[in-house]
Formats: sequence, C-alpha cells, structure tokens
Amino acid sequence: MNRNHLKILPIILALLFAGYQFLSSEKFVNPETGKKSRVGLSPAQESELGLQSYKQVLNQSQTIDSGPELELVTRVAKRLAAVTGPAAKEFDWRVSLVQSDQVNAFCLPGGKIVVYTGILPVAKNEAGLATVMGHEMAHATSRHGAQRVLQQNISQTAMAGVAISLSDMDYGKQRAVMGALGAGAQYGILMPFGRDHESEADHIGLTYMARAGYDPQESIRFWKRMEESAGGRQQPEFLSTHPSGETRIRQLEEWMPKALEEYKKSSHAN
Repeated sequence: MNRNHLKILPIILALLFAGYQFLSSEKFVNPETGKKSRVGLSPAQESELGLQSYKQVLNQSQTIDSGPELELVTRVAKRLAAVTGPAAKEFDWRVSLVQSDQVNAFCLPGGKIVVYTGILPVAKNEAGLATVMGHEMAHATSRHGAQRVLQQNISQTAMAGVAISLSDMDYGKQRAVMGALGAGAQYGILMPFGRDHESEADHIGLTYMARAGYDPQESIRFWKRMEESAGGRQQPEFLSTHPSGETRIRQLEEWMPKALEEYKKSSHAN
C-alpha cells in the first residue's frame, strides 16, 4: 500500500469511529424547545455522576444549615422545580447553600443544586435569585453535560486519528499542527457549542422563572448586575463559552413577550 495511504488511514478510521459514536448515541428531544440532540451518557449515568460531584462539593465546603438565606434558596428551588415539567420527572431535587465569596451557583445532572452566598447580593431579590437558579436548572434538564461529553469524545477520537497519522513527522511540526487543530476544535466547535447551551439555558430558565411566578423582567436587571460585578472583565465572545452581555440581554428582550404571558398565567404572579 502507498505510504500516503497509510498516513491517511488512521484519520479515516478515526472519522468512521467518530461517526459510529455519534450514530450509536442516545437521542434527546428537549420538551421545552423541541430541539433534537445526541447525548453521551444515559440519564442514570448522569444522575450518578451528579450525585457524586454534589457530595464531593459539600464535603469540601462550609454549608449553611439554617437561617433566612437558606429558607430563601430552598423556597426558590421548590417553586422552580415544580414547573420544570417532564424533563425533570426522574430528578431527585436537592439544594444546598455554601458559605463562600464566589459569585456562583450551579445545578448538577439529576437536580443537585449548589448556591454560593457570594451570589446573593448580586441576585438582590427573590426574582433575581430565580433568574440564576432557573438558568442553572435548565442546564440540567436540557442535559447539556451529556451533550458536551459526546462532543468532546468525538473531538478526541478525531484528534487521536490525526496524531497517529502524524507520528513520523518532526516533533516540533507535529506539535504545531496538533496545536492548531486543537485551537480550531476549541474555538470553532466546542466554544460555540457552549454558547448555544448558555443561550438555551437563558431561554428555558426565563420560562421557568415566569411559570413559577417570578417577574421575568428581573432577569435583564440581574444579568446587568452580574456584568457590573465582573468589573467589565469580559473576554470577546468568540473566545468565551458564554454569550456576551449585549447578546444575552438582546436575546432576553426577544423572548420576554412569551415569558410575560407565562408570568401572567402563573398562580404566584402578583
């Protein structure tokens, strides 16, 4: 066989295996948006990993076990969880408040929520907290983690094929080629994939908070406060896994009319 054919064979095999990884993966239809995607983990695997990570975080953190702040976080979590619908029917929702200056919150697969006290002043009020918690819960119900696992597995398979095909190349050149390809995958595939997830979580989280009876217009005020808390330190959008502040707010304004309709229908709305 021609030596050039031998060089390209690992790439062909890697692409075939990547195709198999994709086609054999589980299909997921988001009940909120109807969007179809592929995931790299089963719901049971996601929940198990989520629970393990949740326990690990709590073991390494100082949790708050009583008081008005915990009552606030628990109340918001319960109201939001009640409106997540079929996407979370198997979730075992749990929420913990961690004493930390981190301006952060997250929701792990299976419904394990962690809120850091550092985000409460930025949230400012119950609807502000519902904005960030709804966003994080939407990541879990949309199975974004499982989608990223598949995307990364496929990217790694393709990169492995290229690495084998370049194995007889000068080491310096090989590093340069692999570095360029890695950057291309990061900025051309994985980061836009992450930004799509962030926008989807914004959209679904907005719906959740409105359904739960929280004024969705507070979401725009919350994200503006988040920008201010970052002190203007924001990467260009193409270098970030998150949409820019301008993009996020523009999208929220586009989705607002439907969110306000949900809010008006809510039994909690006042």
